[in-house]
Amino acid sequence: MKLDLKDNERLDDLVIQGLKIIQNERQFCFSLDAVLLAHFAKVKKRAHVLDLGTGTGVIALLLSTRQTEKIDALELNPVMADLAARNVELNALQEKIVVHEGDLCNIREIFPAEFVDLVVSNPPYRPLEQGDLNLLSDVAKARHEVTATLQDVVKAARYCLKFRGRFAMVHLPERIGEIIIAMHEAGIEPKRLRFVHPRLGKAPNMVLVEGIAGAKPGGMLVEPPLIVYGSDGSYAREIVEYYQER
Repeated sequence: MKLDLKDNERLDDLVIQGLKIIQNERQFCFSLDAVLLAHFAKVKKRAHVLDLGTGTGVIALLLSTRQTEKIDALELNPVMADLAARNVELNALQEKIVVHEGDLCNIREIFPAEFVDLVVSNPPYRPLEQGDLNLLSDVAKARHEVTATLQDVVKAARYCLKFRGRFAMVHLPERIGEIIIAMHEAGIEPKRLRFVHPRLGKAPNMVLVEGIAGAKPGGMLVEPPLIVYGSDGSYAREIVEYYQER
């Protein structure tokens, strides 16, 4: 693909198997949480995956390096959906990744029921307080529940998952109670949980959670904490290994 950057766009290197990504500096740009989620999710061989709220398509791109057979990526924002599609083409992954423009709140109009093995999502983290909407930039809106709530995301995931399929999400630790309740009520039982800490001795600022559709309650594994930065300010060994192992 001939690279044709538009206004406010830049080309970044994902440092994994030569993947590149175009980002728009006036829209939401991906951060470490997307990389952590793509690594945390358990991917079975020849898995069919759905990325809810794909944004630039970064998680779909990263998951393409694993055992996935097909990845559907859904994005509401038309600017971001176009960007995600261009990123798929840039990396010559059109045969594996398909980008769809659409609203996950209307998921039943877009996809059939129970058609994927794994759903991943890096959704908006923060509830929208009354009166906030007009104050938010496009970037801030991507982090607030303007178009979809936590419950909307989880329900959409459950609709698309096969029985015993997995749902993996990254979110805020402060909302873990809501997350567990939302998953349980939708028919997804949380089975793995891992807190992400910026540094040793600091409180977690992210949580990774994975549930199984149709599973029985109980038996959740809380994995050891993931520390992002070492004492010298550089990435901790485990984070560095995420890039080296592929």
